[in-house]
Amino acid sequence: MAGMDVLCSDKTGTLTLNKLTVDKTLIEVCSKGVDKDMVLLYAARASRVENQDAIDTCIVNMLADPKEARAGIKEVHFLPFNPVDKRTAITYIDGNGDWHRVSKGAPEQIIELCKMAPDAEKKVHTLIASYADRGLRSLGVSYQQVPEKNKESAGDPWQFIGLLPLFDPPRHDSAETIRRALHLGVNVKMITGDQLAIGKETGRRLGMGTNMYPSTALLGDKNTAVDGLPIDELIEKADGFAGVFPEHKYEIVKRLQDKKHIVGMTGDGVNDAPALKKADIGIARMKNYTIYAVSITIRIVLGFMLVALIWKFDFAPFMVLIIAILNDGTIMTISKDRVKPSPKPDSWKLDEIFETGGSINSPALIFVTRARSWSFVERPGYLLLFAFFAAQLVATAIAVYADWDFCDMEGIGWAWGGAIWVFTLVTYVPLDVLKFIIRYSISGKGWNNTAFTNKKDYGRGEREALWAREQRTLNGLSQPAGSDLLGSKEELSDIAAEAAKRAEIARLRELHTLKGHVESVVKQKGIDIDAIPQNYTV
Repeated sequence: MAGMDVLCSDKTGTLTLNKLTVDKTLIEVCSKGVDKDMVLLYAARASRVENQDAIDTCIVNMLADPKEARAGIKEVHFLPFNPVDKRTAITYIDGNGDWHRVSKGAPEQIIELCKMAPDAEKKVHTLIASYADRGLRSLGVSYQQVPEKNKESAGDPWQFIGLLPLFDPPRHDSAETIRRALHLGVNVKMITGDQLAIGKETGRRLGMGTNMYPSTALLGDKNTAVDGLPIDELIEKADGFAGVFPEHKYEIVKRLQDKKHIVGMTGDGVNDAPALKKADIGIARMKNYTIYAVSITIRIVLGFMLVALIWKFDFAPFMVLIIAILNDGTIMTISKDRVKPSPKPDSWKLDEIFETGGSINSPALIFVTRARSWSFVERPGYLLLFAFFAAQLVATAIAVYADWDFCDMEGIGWAWGGAIWVFTLVTYVPLDVLKFIIRYSISGKGWNNTAFTNKKDYGRGEREALWAREQRTLNGLSQPAGSDLLGSKEELSDIAAEAAKRAEIARLRELHTLKGHVESVVKQKGIDIDAIPQNYTV
């Protein structure tokens, strides 16, 4: 993930805890002859009593006794939740032998199921919006009778009987993690199946920004524009999308990749699987491995060609096999190496890879390419060290002592073996210098700010100072001199910088709203705020 510059994240269970609670006092009843307890009971009946997900667990546990969910009824058929229908349903028989069916799920799906009148639908959408303004998710509940007494029958018309408010608190570290990602040049986008208002409210709380769009912005003609922007540009600049299906998540990742972004995707649900498979992952060490592999390939092919053509040396297949085993054994340990991460997203630079690999040929090249600074500053992983020295000792022993008639191999003795070791050690240090020269000639940057530091968390001081600065701004305190933390040396990507600005605007709006609430309370209660001792700025 070292090269990632865009991170797409699911909301539920990833940015939030997925530990839901229901405020019973806020349950809305939308049908006559039904009360809040009945809405909750119907929702519990449309929930699993075993192998429950977070929503089922929350609703069933709201009952005085969880066994009430199946008390007095016989379950005939249960339709489990899936990311396409976004609802569950149960068909059951009551004590009188009558058949009933209950469904709960995303309000949009339940509204569509019930074929509601425009006025009733508008009222439900108003309730959903009021929930969302408080950061609450909505769960719709519907009911129908099944007079045909057949689980396959359509039944009577569905009735929309109520809405349940669900609160899913954000993880304690989500806001800080997102702030650090933006500071490191990674643009974080929320992709959620919840309502747009919920996505915006969560984005505001987490500092992600509120420039979000519904899934309808992703549908239709590929050239369709929303807010005057082409779809590809809209996806690139948006802070997130709401009400999405699995195919939308996949399409978002694909279009970002088409715009030459290295995209990460995180999520814990089956609906995230297509996007997770499509996203770019695990490329952090590929650059070092590729430089090493290119160099070894050039050294072996070019070296073998020269000695075969000029000195007429005959390479037995067994010798080639030994060289391949020794080289590949060392390469395999790179996956377990300890390497300091880049402070900014990496990207593939094939010209640098091939020029470095073609210019530096040494058995110790693997230590030169793995480090961004001097190779002797960063200790390699123990497994890599063991594999390297084991390969060199075996190669030295074979080169010095081998006397194998079956492949016409004869040892060169310690005189030449020692000379090779001396040459390798003497030329090792200049390889680092050559690495910097090649990198500078191609990119104009021989090294970055982490090239000559051993800090495990480079940039932590800046991040903490930035957080302190934001807190002073939110509390109306003046900034200390020299607090310009984001100077010209900062290399945030343009998209991440825009996201950070939008997040800051969202925080300022929240502060303005809070200030208005305080002034309203002061005026309503007739409080003399000047007479109150203050140790802070209002």
